[in-house]
Amino acid sequence: MLMFVGLGLYDLGDISLKGLECVRNADTVYLEAYTSRLMGTDVAEMEAFFEKEIRVLSREDVEQNPRDIIERAARGRVAFLTGGDPMVSTTHADLRMRAAAAGVATSIIHASSISSAVCGLSGLQNYRFGKSCSVPFPAKGWFPTAPVETIAANLDLNLHTLVFLDIQMDRYMRIPEAIAIIEEMAAKRGIEPPALYVGIARAGSESPVVAAGSGAKLKETQFGPPLHVLVVPADLHPMEREYLEIFAGL
Repeated sequence: MLMFVGLGLYDLGDISLKGLECVRNADTVYLEAYTSRLMGTDVAEMEAFFEKEIRVLSREDVEQNPRDIIERAARGRVAFLTGGDPMVSTTHADLRMRAAAAGVATSIIHASSISSAVCGLSGLQNYRFGKSCSVPFPAKGWFPTAPVETIAANLDLNLHTLVFLDIQMDRYMRIPEAIAIIEEMAAKRGIEPPALYVGIARAGSESPVVAAGSGAKLKETQFGPPLHVLVVPADLHPMEREYLEIFAGL
């Protein structure tokens, strides 16, 4: 049995009771640590809390070499831990399908996700979001502009855009850096950069930071430690605008 267990947004307090029971009863516990991370805890604390050894997985372990995971799940109970909700990432859906193809039973224990948390923190209505996108760290000779094209397409449809920010090993993209990259992408594509952003830091913690405003304003805002995420809003409904005025300083 391969059990996908969501850990929630920020720390060990976010896991459900059902998820906790599943992990403590597992024969093997894996932690996927590349799509998202719980910034309010670490692997050592997780191992003490769950009373289990945790095997940390890289992207290659999951996407290219998942044989060990599937073979262990064929012999016993395997808990596959992820930040947020397990099935928001397509790489996890792929692993579940591979397990099913190998005749391994699977289950999902859902948890809070940034995809829903941004709506509560920003007041932006969930049914008004279009396709999401991710802003990667640029590399030498590589500067994709697809994210700003997604944002522009959503704005044309009057839809909000959830923008995920890159995570690499011990490097986390921050909101000011992401806005600067989006503006550079827009300039390269001859697209008008977004006029309004909502920046959110440490969703799920006791002290999240939420700020709305222009790119210039948010690049000067002190959001504090990661994880950070961005939203590019479309035209605001009066209730959305009032919510942002009250809770995000618009």
